[in-house]
Amino acid sequence: MKNVPSKVSVIVPVYNVENYLPKCLDSLLSQTLQNIEILVVDDGSTDRSAEIIRQYSEKYPAKIKAFTKENGGLSDARNFGIERACGDFFGFVDSDDYVSETMFEEMLSLAERHDAEMVICNIQKVDEHGSITQKLTQIPNMPEKIDLESNFSVFSDLSYFACNKLFRKELFTKKRFKKGVHFEDIQLIPQLLLECKTLAQTQKFHYQYLERTDSITKTHNERGLDILKAVEDVEEAFESSSYFSKKKELLGFQVLQGVYSYLAYLAFVKNETLFYKMSHELDRFVKKRGVKIKDILSYNRFGKNYILSLPLKKMIFYLLFFAKQKKLIRKLM
Repeated sequence: MKNVPSKVSVIVPVYNVENYLPKCLDSLLSQTLQNIEILVVDDGSTDRSAEIIRQYSEKYPAKIKAFTKENGGLSDARNFGIERACGDFFGFVDSDDYVSETMFEEMLSLAERHDAEMVICNIQKVDEHGSITQKLTQIPNMPEKIDLESNFSVFSDLSYFACNKLFRKELFTKKRFKKGVHFEDIQLIPQLLLECKTLAQTQKFHYQYLERTDSITKTHNERGLDILKAVEDVEEAFESSSYFSKKKELLGFQVLQGVYSYLAYLAFVKNETLFYKMSHELDRFVKKRGVKIKDILSYNRFGKNYILSLPLKKMIFYLLFFAKQKKLIRKLM
């Protein structure tokens, strides 16, 4: 008896993206993988997104499953899709981004070839004209198949986007995206990785992440504190995981996400009072965990010293912060 081919469910949360949605859906409909379903979840859009979804679902009923719900945010829309997905593997694509036509065929092939619970591809940022603005290599200098027990450094080195990964559906048996928070990927994806034994990866830049002109100027505010809360949730999951003894990698995760990612956000907080409040929260975070300055400055990502790999302006900001020169930072901002 011939094995039934695995099916991939791609979940696309939609909220007011009428100008970008067709390109996203076209890229998913063009997938070379045939056994695919595209769950498009309209999260209470007020523009023409709902009409676009209706047109696509009527034209491609075999591929597109359309849903409408009250606005509940990105996590809620993704969870809504997870509950209704029929695939053996899940993918998540943001509705203003798009993907290469071979993305899901290659990633499914890797998952099956290596019996991997999670597969990762590279990302490139593009502008609204389709020009590449930045290439984000995810796991350099690692084999196609990654045994986590012997290569657990990836836990502290990975970028925890949901959108450039393929997940075995069983990872979501008891896990969901946390509702009502920002940085939900940092909160959940590391917890899913802790449930894995094998990862697989491709160095192809399958995922095209759109840097929208209307999102670059978004206000940076108190929601950045959710980064620290996300790290706390991961720490809790880490202690009850099979990798609980790997404290060095946990420290690396705390440094990359809880310190460097948080500071990258804090650098754009314009309100002075809020800047000092959020700075204080980071000081508390570091002190509570016994993280030392030498731990932060010596953190290596994929075998290279992280802070020395950064652009000069960012490096100076971080070093001034670690030197407790917050007033000088404010003058320079």
